[in-house]
Formats: sequence, structure tokens, C-alpha cells
Amino acid sequence: MSGSGFGNGGSDSGLGEEWGVRAARSRALAVLRVRGRALGAAILPAAVAVVLYAGEVTGHFTGSGWATARWIVTVLAVLVLLAAAAVALVVARARPAVTPTVELTETAAPDLHRLVRDLADRLDVPAPSAIALTPDCDSWLEDRSHPAHGRAAVPAGSGPVLVIGSPFLWWMRVGELRAVLAPVVAGTGPAADPDIAAARRFVRGLDAAVAVPGEPGLGALRRLGARGVGRVARLLLRACGTHAAEMERGVAAAGSERAQAVDHGARIVAQEQVGLAYAGWDRLLTRVALPAWRMGRWPSGLDAGVVSALTELSNRDRLAEGFSSRLGERPACDLLEEPGAVDEAASLLAARLFHGGPAEPGPDWAPVEWSRYPEEVVDRKWRAEAARLHDVLDRMGTGTAPGAAEGPTLTRVLTHLTAPPPAAAPEKAAAVTPHTGEADEDDDEVGNPAADALAAALSAQVAREEAQREARAAAAAPAGGGIAGFSGPDGPWPLCPLLPPRTGRDLLADHVTALVCCAAVDSTGAAPGLDWLDGPALLVGGERAADLGPRVLALVEEGDPAPLRAWLSTTGVRPEKPVRLL
Repeated sequence: MSGSGFGNGGSDSGLGEEWGVRAARSRALAVLRVRGRALGAAILPAAVAVVLYAGEVTGHFTGSGWATARWIVTVLAVLVLLAAAAVALVVARARPAVTPTVELTETAAPDLHRLVRDLADRLDVPAPSAIALTPDCDSWLEDRSHPAHGRAAVPAGSGPVLVIGSPFLWWMRVGELRAVLAPVVAGTGPAADPDIAAARRFVRGLDAAVAVPGEPGLGALRRLGARGVGRVARLLLRACGTHAAEMERGVAAAGSERAQAVDHGARIVAQEQVGLAYAGWDRLLTRVALPAWRMGRWPSGLDAGVVSALTELSNRDRLAEGFSSRLGERPACDLLEEPGAVDEAASLLAARLFHGGPAEPGPDWAPVEWSRYPEEVVDRKWRAEAARLHDVLDRMGTGTAPGAAEGPTLTRVLTHLTAPPPAAAPEKAAAVTPHTGEADEDDDEVGNPAADALAAALSAQVAREEAQREARAAAAAPAGGGIAGFSGPDGPWPLCPLLPPRTGRDLLADHVTALVCCAAVDSTGAAPGLDWLDGPALLVGGERAADLGPRVLALVEEGDPAPLRAWLSTTGVRPEKPVRLL
């Protein structure tokens, strides 16, 4: 393989690497054969027409029948050539997907660029043309040399871009990051192979052409033509899809084998840290960042928060062996000139990709530092949910309890959700199945109709507010850019659902908990706090109130207020006192 440096040595690792390259190149040639067959099918009618005209000139194909055949084949050849030219033009001009990233120039991260270049030299492969960060726990090579990418494209032949998961830079040590990036950087070798590069360009172009009919701004005629081109591209993708997948597996195998000689011992430890980083990143996004995003605030130090979350996870569950010794090593974020600025840019990108929002901060989309998170996010979240809960009760026509003070009180909610005493035993015993004589289990289940009605009304209110928020975000987004402001070959980038849909009971429990927390903050020395793994937390006497959740569930699920009232009495919370709403 010319220019790639592969195939050197006779070790088992070298043999495995050579096998991966050969397999990848073989599959790349299969992809290119599909392209060749498509080209052959496109020029076949023209070739037949040339033969028919040559036969006329030589006197072999004469007569009215041959003349008719020549006209039919000529028209068919022209139509097929025009269709083939249209497909080729659309494939060439279609814009393949480019992952939204935070670009890291050599000025912004000279040490990181130096590390990657040194790694490429040790692996004897071309260095990546650029480095970028993605707010995710993954790393890969991405070719951006397609002409349709415009100014953001990398010049053809200069090599792919190395995309690094931003949480890795903050959690991993320098040696661990180098070990994780070794097999990724090794992939630049196969990427330089002409056959593999051509096959990748062909597949990316087809993939982008499939999505052209969905692009905004197309007229009816152009959209109709784009649909025809999309069908042809989809047919070609099905023909070469298996070969392309096997080609990528061969490239990955070759890169993995080549990287075996680089920091082999550190790679085992580094892979453990990859899994740990993913767990902490997921918890941080779903439990900590999501509540802020929903309020129009985005934490500006998500990657730094990963360190705090994983530190808490390691201390709590002892998942990271040798954790204290790792802290003595140089963190990978030291390879950046301004880690804070890079973290803020990656945090904004994460908020846009996972939740949607403007590209720039504004009055309704402002960054928040971790030190301000309890006050600006936790407290405001609780009071907003408490206000929504009381607003829904007002709409349902629920008044205050007898003897209770006017205004939004916890007593009002406790009274509304408290279920009536269970029916007498003889009445329950009468509920039997006629055919079997056995008790009907459904009748024995404890229900809370008041909670069900309130949960349904609350869910409807939340759905209305969410629809209004999405409408405002869509109106503010660039045309055709989707809510998040990014667009790929398949249309606007879809927002990633961070949490499964919540049931009405779950939503009601969250709102009741928020009201309890507001009452505790207003009438006792409790304070809003931040748990790095679980998100907003109530601090009572400096300790997290971990026993509040089951007591709220007893009220919501069973209509039993006794456990929660006991907690309120012990904590000193006055449920009859009106709470301050947002």
C-alpha cells in the first residue's frame, strides 16, 4: 500500500494489520465495482446506438426497421445519459453530513497537536489534518474534503479530521488519552489509500444524495427530479452497503492492530476510564444539565462537571481503582491553552445538540456557573414547578383547606391528595370473581383518583408549555436549520432524547417534591444544593435529604400523608405557611 506505511514487519500484529488492510481494500474495490457497473449501465444504450450507426455506415444495418431501431435507441441513450448526468451532478454537489464540533486550532491547543503528530509518527501514518471536539464520549476520524462543504472543508488529500470526545480531555490523563487515540489516529493510514478514499467518497455522496429531496427551498419540479435521483442513489447504496460496512471493519481492525505497539498497557486502563467517563457524562446530562436547559440556562462547564461527577461516583461506588494516584498525573485538559473557553464552547454545543437553542447566549439562553447553579437553577426550578402545581389546582377549581391560610401552601396539596379511608372489609370481600369465586386483584389495588386527575391536568399543562417552547425555538432558528440550528444530509439534526417520557404520576411526584423543598427553604434553614450524580438536591443541616422521595411517593401513589407529615414535623417545615413562588 503506497504511502501508508502498512505491511512492515513479520509479527502476528503486522500480519493481522496487513490482513485488515487487504480486507478493507478488497471491499473498497467491490464498492467501486458497483460504481463501475452503474456507469456501464448508463453508457450501454449509447454504445448500442454507436454500433447501430456504424452498421448503417458500413451497409450492414439497412432498411426501415433498423432506422426505427436507431431512433429508439438514440432517444433512450440520450435520456439515460441525461439521467446519469443528473445523478452524478447531485451526488457531486450533495453535502455529506459533518458532525457539529468545536474546532481546535494549533494556536488553541499546541500541546495536543504535538501529541497527535508524535503519535502519528510512532504509528508511521499521516497525521490528521485538524482536531475538533465533540460533546460526547467517543472519538473518530471524519473526512471533510467534499467540495460541497465550502470554506469548512479540508483540502482534498490533506487527511481526515480527528474528532475527540470533550469529556475525555477533562477526565483522562495525558497518557490515557494518547492510548485511546492511538487506534483512531492509526486509521489515517488506510484513509490515505486511493481505493479506500474513493470508495468512501462514493458512499458519502450517495448517502447525501438520498436526503436531497428533503432539503428546504426546492421547487416542485426540482423536488420531483431529486426524488428520482434519490431512488437511484438508494438502490446503489443497497448494492454497496454491505461492502462499505466490511471495508470500515477492515480499516478499524488494521488501526487497532497497528496501535497495539503504542502504550499497550495504558490502553487497558484507558478503556476502563472510557466506560467510566460515559457513565458520568450520561448522569451529568440527564440529571444536572437537562433541568438547567429547560429553564433557558446552560451550564458553562460541563466537562469540568464530569470530573466532579466521576469523583463523586468513584468515592461512592469505588468504580475507579487507583483513583487517588491518577490525580497526581497530568490531566489531558492541560494540553489546551484556555481550557475554560474550550469547555464553555463545548458546553454550548452540547446544549444545542441535545436540547436545542440559540447559537449565542441571550436573555432567555444564558450560561450559568456551577457556583451559581443551586440559586439560579435549583431554586428557580422548584418555585416554577410549585407555581405550576398551584396554577393547575386553581384551574381545577380546588380551594384551600378549611382553616388554612390563603395562598399557595403545602397544606392545600396535602389535603387534595389525601385519599379517603379504605372501604370496610365486608364490602371488599363482596368483590369476587363470579366464575372462580376468587378475589378480583384489580379491586384490591389501592388507588388515588385525586392524584390521577391532578397528574393528568399537570401533564397537559406541561405538554402545552413544551409545545410553546419548541415553537419559539423553531421560529428563532435559521431557516432549514432545525431547532438546534444544524443541518445534515438527512435534514435538521434531530435532538437526542435524554430521558424517557415521564408518567403523570412521576410528573406529579416531582412537582410535589418541589413544593416541599420550597416550603423547607422558606420556613427552615434548608437550602437548594447540587448533587453531581442526581442533580437538584435539598440540603437540610448541610446534608442531602435523601429520605424525602419515598414519603412523597406514599402521598401520590397511596394517598397516605402520614410519612410526609412526620418528615415535615421532624424537619420543622410549616406546611400551612404560603411559599414564595417564581
